[in-house]
Formats: sequence, structure tokens, C-alpha cells
Amino acid sequence: MKKNIPNTITLLNLVSGFAATVCASKGYNEYAAFLIMAGMIFDFADGLSARLLKAYSDIGRDLDSLADIVTFGVAPGAMILNMLSNTGIPLFPAFVLAALLPAASALRLAKFNNDESQATSFRGLATPASAFTVVAFVIASEYSRYDFFDYLTSSAWFAGALSVFLAVMMLINLRMFSLKFSHLRWKGNEERYVFAAVSLLLLVLFWLGAPPLIMASYITISLVSGIFSRRGTGTADA
Repeated sequence: MKKNIPNTITLLNLVSGFAATVCASKGYNEYAAFLIMAGMIFDFADGLSARLLKAYSDIGRDLDSLADIVTFGVAPGAMILNMLSNTGIPLFPAFVLAALLPAASALRLAKFNNDESQATSFRGLATPASAFTVVAFVIASEYSRYDFFDYLTSSAWFAGALSVFLAVMMLINLRMFSLKFSHLRWKGNEERYVFAAVSLLLLVLFWLGAPPLIMASYITISLVSGIFSRRGTGTADA
């Protein structure tokens, strides 16, 4: 019985993604954003429950990836399509640009499942991080006091560029640090602690306008860390 608990939570992730997709298709990107965040909670909880219950299975691993494609690929793609449609851009180019997210997410997850080197860090932007970037701009636009985010999310150029950028970032062979701590010491967790401090500062300064800036800081810290690690070793990452 306990072996079914993680898979049930994974299915709640998938259902959240499906509901987010439906909301976005009806024009409610703000509801879709919260449903994707609910999916992120379920995505974290299924892995945690599997570890606590020692309920690992190949089916669970495959199911997790399938759910992630829906919640972190299809649903954000539907949100981008909604943004582009609201600008009056023709349906076909809007669909092509939006479809980049689910396509890149599927490829990203397939690579992740077959790459054992991604246990403590990622190669390319993780699909939940990509999805949260879209969510972050929607939340900032809907609930922050900064009109700048309204301008961005109502721009066809921005929505299209965001989709292309995230698709490229998911597939690029670039090391991105994981947020998981294996210990609490500074050494080995430098990126995580710096990111936590920057995120806290941004939240204090900008509150609901902070999420897009937090995602930008995550990507920037990963890039800077990657440059310094290459200089330190004198070799490029494989």
C-alpha cells in the first residue's frame, strides 16, 4: 500500500498541470500560475515520500517524468500561447513559439533520466525552474505594484523571446546548481547560500515583483560559478 503513496502524489502533480493548462487555455494565466506552483509542491512531496517510505520503482520514475512534462512543459507553453494570443499575433507563429516549451521540456527530461552525472547539479535549466520563470512573470504582472511587468507580459516580442530563451536554456550543456543540500557547511554550498541571501534581499526589496529577479539571479549565479570553476580546473565541463 505504501508503495502507491508516491505515485498518487505524482498523479496530483499531473492533475495540477492539466488544470493549469485548462485555465491558461481559457485565458486565466494567474490561476494557471498557482496550479503550477501546486504541482511543484507535489513534485517535491512525491520524491520526499519515496525516500521516507523507501518506495522507489521504475514506474514511479517514469510517471514522475510524464507528470513533469505536463506541469512544467505543456502548462507553461499554454500560458505563453495565451500571452501571445492576447497581443494579437497570428495563431500559427504563436503556437510554434509556445510549443518550444513542451518540446524542450520533454527532451530535457529524457536527457536527465539518462545522465547519472546530474545527481548533484543539472546540465541545462531544470524543467521546474523553467516553468517557474513563466509563473514568476505572471505573478509579478498580476500582483506586484510594478507596471513594468505588465508591459513585458503584454509584449509579443517578450513572450516569444522568453519561450525561445527557456527552451535553449533547458537544452544547453551548461551546469546549473541544484538547490538540494547534502550538508550545511559553506564549502560545497557556496552557490546555494549566495542564492538564498540574494533571494531574501530581493523579496525584502520587491516582494511580489521579486520572483522574476530571483530566477535571473539563479541563472546568473550558475553562469558565474561555471566560469570560475572552469578557470579553477583549467578545463571545460564535459
